[in-house]
Amino acid sequence: MLGPRGGWVPSAGMQEPSEEDLMAMAMTGDHVALGTLVTRHHRPLFAYLYRLTGGDQPLAEDLVQETLLRVVRQRTYQPGRPFRPWLYAIATNLARDHFASAAARHATPGDADALLRRLPDGGQGPEEWALTRERGDEVRAALDGLGDEYRVVLLLRYYQEFSLQEIADVLQIPLGTVKSRLSVGGGRLRRALDSVQRGVT
Repeated sequence: MLGPRGGWVPSAGMQEPSEEDLMAMAMTGDHVALGTLVTRHHRPLFAYLYRLTGGDQPLAEDLVQETLLRVVRQRTYQPGRPFRPWLYAIATNLARDHFASAAARHATPGDADALLRRLPDGGQGPEEWALTRERGDEVRAALDGLGDEYRVVLLLRYYQEFSLQEIADVLQIPLGTVKSRLSVGGGRLRRALDSVQRGVT
């Protein structure tokens, strides 16, 4: 329903509009719809960028603000386009721009541990990862050693719970490439940790 100023206001029993509907409203000047989008996506977007920037909270906050500013400007959104992949494409590209101009990136041990627990086990038993939390430095180094293309795919899949097609839309790559990067990235991460556990340098 419309509020007194023309904005969208939910009513009892009314189904919430989709992100795409809200964005369409926002593009007509509906500030309530725009505010709803920002509120709905701010926290998960921050969590994604926080991990992607290696736990750099000020940087993640800056990237969130810049991403949401791009949403407000609405210059690259095409009506009807899936909103969430478009939003995360903006965020990912902004982070990549930062990485291109910054020398270092690091993953926090806690986030790395959570990621490993959620990766498909590839036929390996969970006992092999029982000491992951105790190997925080090794996990951080292993993730830091992954290329951005693998790290971003792993984060989108296992933290943001994007579908494979949504990841393809975010990164503008073929679906087969997404599958390949998930497989290769997860495998490299596990092999790196296996090597450390066995004392191989």
